[in-house]
Amino acid sequence: MSEHIRQRQLKDADGTRQKLSYPDLPEPLLVGTYDNHTHLEIADGDQPMNFQDHLALANQVGILGAVQVGVTLESSRWSAEVAASDKRLLAAVAIHPNEAARYETKEALDTDIDGIAALANQERVRAIGETGLDYFRTESEQGKAFQQHSFERHIQIAKDFNLALQIHDRDAHTEVVETLLRVGAPDRVVFHCYSGDVELAKICAEHGWYTSFAGNITIKRNQHLRDSLKHMPKELILVETDAPFLTPEPLRGRPNAPYLVPITVRFMAAELGMDANELSGQLASNTVTVYGSWDN
Repeated sequence: MSEHIRQRQLKDADGTRQKLSYPDLPEPLLVGTYDNHTHLEIADGDQPMNFQDHLALANQVGILGAVQVGVTLESSRWSAEVAASDKRLLAAVAIHPNEAARYETKEALDTDIDGIAALANQERVRAIGETGLDYFRTESEQGKAFQQHSFERHIQIAKDFNLALQIHDRDAHTEVVETLLRVGAPDRVVFHCYSGDVELAKICAEHGWYTSFAGNITIKRNQHLRDSLKHMPKELILVETDAPFLTPEPLRGRPNAPYLVPITVRFMAAELGMDANELSGQLASNTVTVYGSWDN
């Protein structure tokens, strides 16, 4: 198996590497669910874990499995490999929009997108993602054009292979929706790390697109995320970590991991006035509807 581990660079003000410990395990969920978006190739914390360590801890708290998400051709190949080797993982493969904007030529970008398409027919590759548009980090016209081109090609791959589409959408809600409506969305669309407002949630609900909520829904300033959650049909919501990023309160600043999903599930359940285990079961059912069974 190829090695593809990146070290997340967290630095103190003086430029030294921070030493951050993983949090303690939360109270387990009695009804299991899934982390539908994580990056286990990124080593983090003062004692980094491999993907098997992450999954073992996740299983202890009722997290049944995860979708391991690629952001480059290299990390997508790694994601497909580890999903093929461990039944607790499925894979999503793509060129991240911020990565697409860095290519020097469209031909080079297309070559790597062809590589993504070559991974799409593997049994445990169940999604194309994360792809989409990010206008927060990309300002150049060429970068935006490359993102748009990449997004449309990834949409077509998802449709060609009948796979779910995991969307990265940052400061580009209108453009993402316009693209999906213009070129035609795949049958299953997930707005990963949902960042929109109630109006976008209503559009997602209208079109049957899933909204996936991460630990940032717990941050006080993000009332728009909590309002959006309440406007979504329960059969169209998912939960994720985006680990090692977006650690939920009160643990922000420390490494995130799939075993912390129960914190976000319980927070979401409280917002919805639901029992946490009832919501966990609903989220598990929704996740399997999007990606298929982890058992085959």
